Amino acid sequence: MDDSTAVDTPDPAAGSDDPGPTTEVTDPATGADSIVAATAEPVVAATAATAATAATAATADTAAAAAAADTAATAATADTADTADTADTADTADTVPVLQGFDALNLRPQLLSALVRLGYEEPTSIQRETIPLLMQGGDLVGQAATGTGKTAAFALPILNRMPTGGGKPVTYALVLVPTRELAVQVSEAMYKYGRDLGAKVLPIYGGQPIGRQLHALHDGVHVVVATPGRALDHIARGTLQLDSVEVVVLDEADEMLDMGFADEIEGILDATPATRQTVLFSATLPPRINSIAKKYLRDPQRIQVGQGGQNSLANTPRIRQVAYIVQRAHKPAALGRILDVETPTAAIVFCRTRDEVDQLTETMNGRGYRAEALHGGMSQEQRDRVMARVRSGTAELLMATDVAARGLDIDTLTHVVNYDVPAAPEAYVHRIGRVGRAGREGVAITLAEPREQRQLANIERLTKRKIAIEKVPTVADLRAKQIESTLDQVREALASDDLEDYEVVLDALLEDFDATEIALAAIKLVHAVSGSSDDEREIPDASHRLEKPNKPSRDNASSRARPERNGERTFDRGDRGDRGDRGDRGDRGDRGDRGDRGERSGPAAGTARLRLGVGRKDGIRPQDLVWTIANETNLVGKQIGPIWISEHFSTVGVPEHSIDDVIGALQNAKVKGKRANVRLYVEDPR
Repeated sequence: MDDSTAVDTPDPAAGSDDPGPTTEVTDPATGADSIVAATAEPVVAATAATAATAATAATADTAAAAAAADTAATAATADTADTADTADTADTADTVPVLQGFDALNLRPQLLSALVRLGYEEPTSIQRETIPLLMQGGDLVGQAATGTGKTAAFALPILNRMPTGGGKPVTYALVLVPTRELAVQVSEAMYKYGRDLGAKVLPIYGGQPIGRQLHALHDGVHVVVATPGRALDHIARGTLQLDSVEVVVLDEADEMLDMGFADEIEGILDATPATRQTVLFSATLPPRINSIAKKYLRDPQRIQVGQGGQNSLANTPRIRQVAYIVQRAHKPAALGRILDVETPTAAIVFCRTRDEVDQLTETMNGRGYRAEALHGGMSQEQRDRVMARVRSGTAELLMATDVAARGLDIDTLTHVVNYDVPAAPEAYVHRIGRVGRAGREGVAITLAEPREQRQLANIERLTKRKIAIEKVPTVADLRAKQIESTLDQVREALASDDLEDYEVVLDALLEDFDATEIALAAIKLVHAVSGSSDDEREIPDASHRLEKPNKPSRDNASSRARPERNGERTFDRGDRGDRGDRGDRGDRGDRGDRGDRGERSGPAAGTARLRLGVGRKDGIRPQDLVWTIANETNLVGKQIGPIWISEHFSTVGVPEHSIDDVIGALQNAKVKGKRANVRLYVEDPR
């Protein structure tokens, strides 16, 4: 399966001063012989406190002789002579260096230099626990939320153990990732870490000219970062040789399985040497991940960062999660109002369909935002241009579908918005993991319709975090925020040291106006230039629909009185005695004759049924079918259904006028890794 139509990637060189991952890198001037492993044992430098301690600080042979002559208490061996002073004097203990941070992980000096250059100070939890284990060569299953540093956790051990030197490089490591975007990001990171080692890293993915990849593979690379579809393509061509591969990494393994790459992953693993080291990283650990680990990993160590379950967000306290309950018709206006108040530096807005992405992009541009669309219907060149604009700050909003946005890592991202509640709670975890990366703060916003209350509750159970329900900001809230912004700008201007440059303007105005009028006019200009909205419409609040009415107490019978109309109560049951004998209910028919309860009602008028060749035996749930159809077609969730799942197949209702388009779009689709085999459903004539 070629993944070239499912995912997106930006220009690898965008926003970076370094050459891209595929650039030829010459060996460092020091040569291969200068590459040495740093030792974790400190060298103790003794101080000359006394004649005896000076003697023990000498060379091994001299130290042994001096020790025998000066004192019988001094150890006779050179090893004990090296440490004798630290036991004799308290001040020499201060000379023992304690290795901390990345220095304590026994990495090559070139890697430590690169980390300093990149501004890395302390390893994250997943890095601190994972790197020592991977340096020993064992298999590993690592679980941590998106943005906790998984890339460096596997990249640094690979580069530390990677053979370097002259000659044509051979492929030492293969890293499999779900999307083109992630392939580029991982390649860039590994290239930056290993630049001083002369590491050659190549991303290969669909949508990029294959000729460039063929040329780079022919010249030889140390590390290949690939999407499964394109990796299999090169394996079939014989251009990706895996005989020398010693390490295979499955990054974002759960997403690869969700995208239907299970068969491809197994095929690639089968083509690698059985003696390889296999590393599996994932944000969540569904049963399918454990199945692959059991089959392909040998006695793996398991690392789980964060307490509170595999999908817990307890280790990401810097992400503020909030939901707004809004009717569908008011969502565009609500989104604009919320963003006006939140003022994000950069935000991703997740939508269900391509059409919704395009429509919302146009709407937000109309409100004055610099918004860009990103979805699978765009060419690779278009997607690259969009991501370049987002990363450079030219665009501040990115409207995207889940498939298109997988693997995105934007440094300036401060907000993630779910325009709809994700059908799968796991998708929520992946989405909001785009913010709060590397300890930064972030905001996750969800726009939910009243009927989606249960889905919010499911997400809370999965993540073990409460989502605050807030009311959409009012016009008064918006104006207060705008005034606050204007005040900040004026205060900043007052603190500047070039105000005297404008005294000539002030003097000219003071001839005709007083100082207060001039100040008010200047503030008005600042307020207008800051993009203040003239939005005067209040957005209806639907959050009250989530509030359960108070149950009246038994002794407050009057509170249960029925409303009256024209002096008479409506819905009055009257004298309960006139209901007749409760046993006389023949008009309801024989309750035993209710037909086959397993019989499914037919679809509503204008609805046609699809038959998909996946069912309960494949672990299929209704939300899996809705998720697949909504992401592959232009349909939204409310247009999909009814759904019926049997043991071996499923049926799904879709609008009759869209049936041909839907079948065409789903021809190559997979649901939870299983090919859907979609066709029109025909009722059994029996």
